[in-house]
Amino acid sequence: MARKKKLDVITFKVDVPLRRAMRGISNRSEFIRAAVLSALESVCPLCKGTGILTPDQRRHWNSFAKSHSLAECSDCHAMHLVCDAKKPDKKRKVRRSRR
Repeated sequence: MARKKKLDVITFKVDVPLRRAMRGISNRSEFIRAAVLSALESVCPLCKGTGILTPDQRRHWNSFAKSHSLAECSDCHAMHLVCDAKKPDKKRKVRRSRR
């Protein structure tokens, strides 16, 4: 016989407007689980959603940022990281071999 997974129960408080907004949802537990999982997919991998880097994380970020920059996508205007190491160095001339 297969054992059922034991589920943990997590409760949280909501204000009256949120409670009213969720009134018509037939399976609120499933809705909340899906919403939390969806939100977790968008959490910053460095700060885990706190918006603050620890001193060690800041040190690693500063090292990473030396060869990466933020840029705005010209199509969708989303901010994204760009690896500057892949960009050709404009100061360095590319020598082509002549055969």
